[in-house]
Order: sequence, then C-alpha cells, then structure tokens
Amino acid sequence: MVYSTKINGKVLSFGTSGMLYHSNKLMYDRGTKSLWHQFLGEPVVGHLADSGTKLDLIPVTLTTWIDWLAIHPDTTVLDIKTGVYPITSYSPEDDLQSIYFRYRNTPVTIFPVPERADVLETKSQVLGLTLNGKSIAYPLELLSRRLVVNDTLGGQDLVVVATDRGVGARAYQRKTHEFSLLLTGPEDGSLILTDLNDRRWRVEEDALVLLEDPRQRLLRLPSRASYWFGWYRFPSRYSDLCWLG
Repeated sequence: MVYSTKINGKVLSFGTSGMLYHSNKLMYDRGTKSLWHQFLGEPVVGHLADSGTKLDLIPVTLTTWIDWLAIHPDTTVLDIKTGVYPITSYSPEDDLQSIYFRYRNTPVTIFPVPERADVLETKSQVLGLTLNGKSIAYPLELLSRRLVVNDTLGGQDLVVVATDRGVGARAYQRKTHEFSLLLTGPEDGSLILTDLNDRRWRVEEDALVLLEDPRQRLLRLPSRASYWFGWYRFPSRYSDLCWLG
C-alpha cells in the first residue's frame, strides 16, 4: 500500500522499525519516533498514538512490468545499484534467489496469526476496499475470471477491473453505470469498458474516462493489494463484511 506522508501540512519521513504486529510491519516517523501500523496507516505506539492521526491511502496498482510498460512507456525505475544491498537482493519474485521466494510460495506465515478465516487460503491475494465503514475483499483469482465486477459498498457504487492474469486490479466509482469489458486498446494496450448505453470508457490509472467526452471521469478508489490473512485481520476493526464471490 502507498500513503501520502503529509499530515496537517507537514511532510513526515518514515523508516522501518524491524518490528512486526500480526505479521504486518511497524514503521516509524523520524520526527516523533512513533510506531505506525503499515496496513492501517495509523500510529499505534508513541507520541502520536491515539491522536486520531491517519495517513491518506493513495491508489496503487499491483501488476506486471510488461503490462505497465505497454501503457506507460516513459516510466522510470529506481536504480538497483544502491550500494546498500547486493543486486541479488532485487531478483525477480519467481527467482529462487529472491529473498522472499520461499515465503511467497509456501502457505505458512513466519509468525503465528491468531485470527484467520479458512474460506480462502492464507496467502490468497485479494484486493481490499473500505468505504464508509464497510470492508470488502475481492480474490484476485476470481477477478482473473470475471475481469469486471459491478458492486456497491457502504452505499457507494463501484466497479473493479482486472486483467486475465489476475494482477493489476483497480477499483473506480461507477455512479449509476453498469460496465462490461469491451476490448483492449489496439494502440497502447489499455482496457476499454462499455456501459449500458454502449458508450466506451478507457481505464486509466486515476479514473475511467469517457472516450467521447474526456471531461467525464469516474475517479479511482483507494484499495489495498494484500494477502487474505492480513486483510481479514485488520479491516475487521471497522467491519466484518468481506465479499468472496
């Protein structure tokens, strides 16, 4: 997940504490040394704990490099020659030399997780949203078959769009529209949706854009790409609603 680090007009600088809570990292801000929960974006220990402070969640996409580059050919990436870790530390996720290869490819967690729900495998990948106090989880395996899901959460209509490889799922406002997948853009590989009036909408990173009138936009909704065990444990603080298809 990605957060804005600006709080009350001030930009905070964060580091990793090396500590975990229910198998989720605790980060800290360098100003107050408060510990922050990575999954919730909230301070849990220290000066800012119980202050009501919370980081704003920013939409982010979990996808493949080839899909991303096809749509965003001018993308830049961080240099892996940092001088901090050897280059082998940045091996592809499916490489046996990757640091977390074993963790990603086994069903067990390193540390016990006391609250679980066996309706999905522990490390099933889900796209999770929380709107108006209600939470929902979409398994990426399901999304890879459905591709487009029209839904309502917390009184807000939304649509979730995914690729057939089960990565790159995104959620958007949909107002009163009902969408289905029409085609893949022939020029840039972008996805095109159609509504019940046969109008075409292009799937962009920050919004669905009506092709015949680009001023009409349905904004992207913040979401979290997560393992099932992580999502099930923490949004339950706000709601026990999870949609599993």
